[in-house]
Amino acid sequence: MSEFHIKELLSLTIPQDRIATTPARPRDAARLLIVHRKTALLEDRYIRDIPETVSNRNLFVMNNSRVIPSRLICSENRTEILLLDETSPGWWTALGTPSKRLQPGTLLTPDPAPGASSKTSPPRLRVEKTIPGGQMVLKEIEGRLDLSIFGLPPLPPYILKARKNAGERDFTSNDPTDYQTTYAKIAGSVAAPTAGLHFTPELLSKLNHAFLTLHVGLGTFRPIKTEDFRDHPMHSERYEIPAGLAERISEAEKIIAVGTTSARVLESAPHLRPHQGTTSAFIYPPYHFKRVGGLMTNFHLAHSTLLLLVAAFAGPELTLHAYRHALDHDYRFYSFGDAMLIL
Repeated sequence: MSEFHIKELLSLTIPQDRIATTPARPRDAARLLIVHRKTALLEDRYIRDIPETVSNRNLFVMNNSRVIPSRLICSENRTEILLLDETSPGWWTALGTPSKRLQPGTLLTPDPAPGASSKTSPPRLRVEKTIPGGQMVLKEIEGRLDLSIFGLPPLPPYILKARKNAGERDFTSNDPTDYQTTYAKIAGSVAAPTAGLHFTPELLSKLNHAFLTLHVGLGTFRPIKTEDFRDHPMHSERYEIPAGLAERISEAEKIIAVGTTSARVLESAPHLRPHQGTTSAFIYPPYHFKRVGGLMTNFHLAHSTLLLLVAAFAGPELTLHAYRHALDHDYRFYSFGDAMLIL
């Protein structure tokens, strides 16, 4: 393992003006950097070129989890909440900022989302307790929290910051659609499986593909803060393997995971027969992939477990080379940005 290249990767700086604040239109007009592991060759292409680049004997495995509108703005308290999980009816685990205004006993009234109308009074939530690691427990004490009225798409903070720096609005009417894959089906994620945002229905119809489900939570997007990345604690996330996936995989020449979330399920599930489970898999170099033979992924934040998974698959040196190429050739970064296809 190249400790030097991993250290370089984890300290990469992406200029603010390279952070995409909106997706490419159409989705498959985004750029695609194809990375060949055997030869270290890099190809500059577009997402729409995938059908002519990848054999239909290969199977794209995609995460069909649906993002819930889990971001709450509470102007009365000058706070912002990211709901993580409804552990039982009316009880939520969440993150919030600024934390000093979110002590136990604090009452919260979420604002309606822009354009939403409600004939009922806003619900009231109370901070019941705080949890080590920055989380807290919320309880609905008045009314029912209807996320279709009070929730916003949970856009990552770096997109909101980049919009602010560019003089753009915090929220646009396109966000609920843009921050959702076209094939999203099962609600449960609080961040989008972003590699899948590039696929249009038309492009999907040209590809040999199958689905699994992983509900994106803290385990995916929590940044690495430990001095040694190997000491980073991974939170568990729920997944589901549907009927027929094992058969589709057995018939394929190569499995291409669309996104690090799909890769984590494929690599950590004990078997691929239909079942539900949880995974807290933390994949980093050196790791030998057992099922995944190709990986499509966006460009990730430097201090992220996602970047380490990519480095485990492509190798730290080649991953660093690809990121520097993307920086030198005007690729767009992060959730709404361009992608890599590592073969």
